[in-house]
Amino acid sequence: MRIGFDNDKYLRIQSEHIKQRISQFGDKLYLEFGGKLFDDYHASRVLPGFQPDSKLKMLMQLSDYAEIVIVISAVDIEKNKVRSDLGITYDADVLRLRDEFIGHGLMVGSVVITHFNGQQSATAFSKRLERLNIRTYFHYTIDGYPTNVALIDSDEGFGLNDYVETTRPLVVVTAPGPGSGKMAVCLSQLYQENKRGIRAGYAKFETFPIWNLPLKHPVNVAYEAATADLNDVNMIDPFHLEAYGKTTVNYNRDIEIFPVLNAIFEGIYGENPYKSPTDMGVNMAGNCIIDDDVCCAASKQEVIRRYYAALGNLAEGKVDETEVNKIALLMKQAKITTDDRRVTIAAKERFEKSGVPSAAIELEDGTIITAEASPLLGASAALILNATKHLAGISHSIKLIPERTIVPIQYTKISYLHGKNPRLHSDEVLVALSMLSLEDENCRKALEQLSQLNGCQVHSTEMLSEVDRKIFSKLGIGLTTEPIRKKK
Repeated sequence: MRIGFDNDKYLRIQSEHIKQRISQFGDKLYLEFGGKLFDDYHASRVLPGFQPDSKLKMLMQLSDYAEIVIVISAVDIEKNKVRSDLGITYDADVLRLRDEFIGHGLMVGSVVITHFNGQQSATAFSKRLERLNIRTYFHYTIDGYPTNVALIDSDEGFGLNDYVETTRPLVVVTAPGPGSGKMAVCLSQLYQENKRGIRAGYAKFETFPIWNLPLKHPVNVAYEAATADLNDVNMIDPFHLEAYGKTTVNYNRDIEIFPVLNAIFEGIYGENPYKSPTDMGVNMAGNCIIDDDVCCAASKQEVIRRYYAALGNLAEGKVDETEVNKIALLMKQAKITTDDRRVTIAAKERFEKSGVPSAAIELEDGTIITAEASPLLGASAALILNATKHLAGISHSIKLIPERTIVPIQYTKISYLHGKNPRLHSDEVLVALSMLSLEDENCRKALEQLSQLNGCQVHSTEMLSEVDRKIFSKLGIGLTTEPIRKKK
């Protein structure tokens, strides 16, 4: 795939920029880390060349300076909130994140439970952490936060929170998901450090929106589409424009909270070191784009992907029309339609001709391969076979998996496992292909092509099963589907 982002440059200049920000404050820098520290697939989709673990690698370059504080809200613990991408609860993800960080040589200092108001589940979780020898602190709900600055900047506000003991000059504050209270933890620590005579600073690391790209640049539009459920809106930073006469991009929540942050900083230090929300950021991603056309094209595809995802959630009753309508408006403003996704057109054309569920994939060289459902295979399974045969130079007329192999699998699915759909899913086809590859050279060649599907795009004319969705995800394939439920 064409590259539009210089990942090596990003790792180099991002870590250096953070070191500079540490030196600006002297003793300590609290860095609020928004988004995902690893597995950042949104960034890798809109900035081709950005590696999903880039931010983690960047932090690893600062491992001698940094320690990590993981934040989780007591409210999320109480609700058993689940990460949609991983299917695990936030409290389980705290332990997963800690293990991941330590496994990469990073120091995890502690866990902070925020919004604490005596919730029993949060207390039980803290005891679990203590049994694992993980230092745990509580931060409490403050009435009127964030507007009641007089109370917040007092011994009855931030002063009631536990003081989080840290030992390194860079404290990275991260969380399993949004709304955990990362910023409040940082600000509380500034208050507590100041009382102890320690000069500490605050900065924010958010990859998107990219502050030095135009407001309506497709990369920034893609961020709005990605956060349509949060109702985030990209905006020109008015504080930066007034202070410096320069146009930069931020988003509504940071701009709305800045006057409050300004008052909190003034309450702690007597002055605010930052003149704008943009000043608080340390993101250097915009300086590492090496092919704007590639990033624009990829971002437009991401907007379409988000639109189809929202339609699917609407069809399943998970959301109302608000999210769909917002992304549709973004598409209209950016002059994007679903027809700008080539596989969408190809899959629909195959469906119109066959009358059965169909799918299409665009390979790295731009070749479009299509497939349709049959009594033996689902469209997704057939598509993977067709694509790997094409890449391996195997004639389309050759059947990699003979019917005599498929029929016994179908019998087991229906008769013993009480399934309703006899067609083989993608995972079942890959298992069968693996077994046959021991004796069949074509099957072996086809399997060897799976890695070439990474980064390819697929569209299906119906919503897929969870099994098929996971297989495409594991193969690194970008998937969209029509909001039509699968028929048994």
